[in-house]
Amino acid sequence: MELSTESPIKTAKKVDSIERAYTFTRLSAYSAKDRFLIRAADLVFFVLIRLIGRTVRWQVEGWENFEATTRNNSIPIYTFWHNRVFLATYFWQRRRIVVMTSQSFDGEYIARFIQRFGYGAARGSSTRGGTGAIVEMVRLMRAGCPTAFTIDGPKGPRYVAKMGAILLAKKTGHPILPFTITAAKQWSVNSWDRFQVPLPFTRALVNIAQPIYVPKDADEIDLQAKRDELQQALDNLNDRGDEWLQQDVNH
Repeated sequence: MELSTESPIKTAKKVDSIERAYTFTRLSAYSAKDRFLIRAADLVFFVLIRLIGRTVRWQVEGWENFEATTRNNSIPIYTFWHNRVFLATYFWQRRRIVVMTSQSFDGEYIARFIQRFGYGAARGSSTRGGTGAIVEMVRLMRAGCPTAFTIDGPKGPRYVAKMGAILLAKKTGHPILPFTITAAKQWSVNSWDRFQVPLPFTRALVNIAQPIYVPKDADEIDLQAKRDELQQALDNLNDRGDEWLQQDVNH
């Protein structure tokens, strides 16, 4: 019989971190108006994603790359563009994926509606509390939770990959899994990322790239090279999505 080498305090902290990721935070720091708006936005997005997601006709390319990230006890660090949150939330639901969300009004309602789909939320972003969130995500990955980054969020520039997933991969040894989802028919919001809302009954292409591994001894030059590799992988996925859209139009 094997005995755990972790102290009761460490075990309790790990359990607390996991529970916190999958639980709504209190809204006491927000005004009554903001609390109402956060709850309303949460429910609106949850209902829209659930209803429209059920009607989507999915096509998947590169599923073997997802399978490669789950071999030998590895778990993926999903990376994708901020404007694809809508369909990504539906497609990958119920996998207990922890997503970094910003400590802000927008981050709070996003955290809530993704939690309704079985995701966890690590509070922080590239602009507010990011270092603390990376530490929390390292802790959660060591507890067996997959993670995800909207890699150009929270404020862009659009389609420019940031370093968060690279640093997490270095710390944990787990692979980065770039993917994108392209909807044949969608409406774009007038926002920095041109956030995409798919139309009901659209076709959608899920395109998954090969996993990217970051050595634990990677230096600054290595890390930048891996960021460039991630950027290229995501750019290639965008190109493939554009080709697929053109084929759809021609047919």
